[in-house]
Amino acid sequence: MKLLITGGAGFIGSAVIRHVIDHTDDQVVNVDKLTYAGNLESLQSVADNPRYAFEQVDVCDQQALADVFERHQPDAVMHLAAESHVDRSIDGPAAFIETNIVGTYTLLEVARRYWQSLNTDRQALFRLHHISTDEVYGDLDGPEGLFTEQTAYAPSSPYSASKASSDHLVRAWSRTYGLPTLITNCSNNYGPYHFPEKLIPLVILNALEGKPLPVYGKGEQIRDWLYVEDHARALYLVVTQGTPGETYNIGGHNEKRNIDVVYALCELLDELSPSAHSPYQSLITFVPDRPGHDLRYAIDASKIARELGWTPAETFETGIRKTVEWYLQNLEWCRRVQDGSYQRERLGVGSA
Repeated sequence: MKLLITGGAGFIGSAVIRHVIDHTDDQVVNVDKLTYAGNLESLQSVADNPRYAFEQVDVCDQQALADVFERHQPDAVMHLAAESHVDRSIDGPAAFIETNIVGTYTLLEVARRYWQSLNTDRQALFRLHHISTDEVYGDLDGPEGLFTEQTAYAPSSPYSASKASSDHLVRAWSRTYGLPTLITNCSNNYGPYHFPEKLIPLVILNALEGKPLPVYGKGEQIRDWLYVEDHARALYLVVTQGTPGETYNIGGHNEKRNIDVVYALCELLDELSPSAHSPYQSLITFVPDRPGHDLRYAIDASKIARELGWTPAETFETGIRKTVEWYLQNLEWCRRVQDGSYQRERLGVGSA
């Protein structure tokens, strides 16, 4: 099978590509605009594989995207290209509207025309898998309850509203045009190659440098944490074995308060990399909460377990240890992201 994966240079997309190349015989076409969050260094281990190809294309560029479909003739599409950082969406929502809504519309139209051009057998096998987030559901009141595939949408931020919009577009193209689509909504991912502005890598890297560890409000927000390699395995199962027209929620079964995640990171760093800054908990700094901050997300992942046999392999304890160890062993990758050299070099610009 040949998979076309948008956003394949991002955190989750690169994990999916590494999984496909390392654990299957399938081919991958990585379509990525290479914004700040796209890092081809995350794909160095597979870059020279003959089953991997890269196309630097913006999903909003309809003609360039159509050309990619025509050249590569994919059997399925996994759509991960998205602006995804909530804080950035609050400061500048326009890019989220453009990429997450207009980009998804553009991809749907290109995929629809391509699909309609296929012969009957290839049409029957074609899939478009849209990867979304649990944030489209808003938040849960109190400690009980879980997001299911039937939970009503109630997004809180420009980011989650743009992802909710893209989900609705995918369902409309399925119902109106018959395009065989699948949607997955996942909980908070973490693991190797995570962009350092996100909570877990930010805490790890700030702690190592003796910088403050910023925690919104009192850190009471609860998230369900999903190890990114577990997520990649689930996504591949959905695109290859899922039922078109269905939605699958993917969660890690690991509900944690943000402050408890930070405590766990500090304890692991005290053990694995003690320094003059230890104990690292002394660096925790509470900062004003961000606008519209959802209190609790929690996923009911029983459908994907029941229908496709997927459950997470990592507990939070095993996954977070692997994550801290990876960052400690890959500080050069982190440095290149932090100082921007990963972007400058791909543009042919010398380091400052």
